Amino acid sequence: MTQISPPAATRLIKKYPNRRLYDTQTSAYITLSDVKQLVLDNQAFQVVDAKSGEDLTRSILLQIILEEESGGVPMFSSVALSQIIRFYGHAMQGVMGTFLEKNIQAFMDIQDRMAEQSKGLYGNQVAPEAWAQFMNVQTPVLQNMMNSYIDQSKNLFVQMQDQMQDQTRSMFSAFPFNPNAPKDSKK
Repeated sequence: MTQISPPAATRLIKKYPNRRLYDTQTSAYITLSDVKQLVLDNQAFQVVDAKSGEDLTRSILLQIILEEESGGVPMFSSVALSQIIRFYGHAMQGVMGTFLEKNIQAFMDIQDRMAEQSKGLYGNQVAPEAWAQFMNVQTPVLQNMMNSYIDQSKNLFVQMQDQMQDQTRSMFSAFPFNPNAPKDSKK
């Protein structure tokens, strides 16, 4: 049970036993859809259990993702979700979370840069519909860029892993328990 006090600028939302969400800033009950809008508006918020003070923010965000995945066009394939699940309890679980977070941020940075470049070319006159059409045309280009980035990241990780293995081997080569050391044939 994590009880965390939100920073002053963070909007506090209390979740009551009747499953209702109460926004303490507006003094009104809100829905998951309202919480989703806070996320889209980049508003800092924290959801806490009204009784215990337990932080429920992640749980609410996961509910929003579940609703989004259930309706419309899902973002995650069954294969991707299965692969994510396999990392729970795995030694690389912490690394995977950071990896996903950093890659999503990199993708968002690319998206922001493309939007800024389009404003430089066309000004603020690009309507959302035109931007959507432009992105549909650019999707294969973006996918190729992302595939190239993933391949480069994978190759870099394999190189790093090989270097770590070589360093570990050389570091422990002087110790008698080294399984690669030549066996003494004296009996």
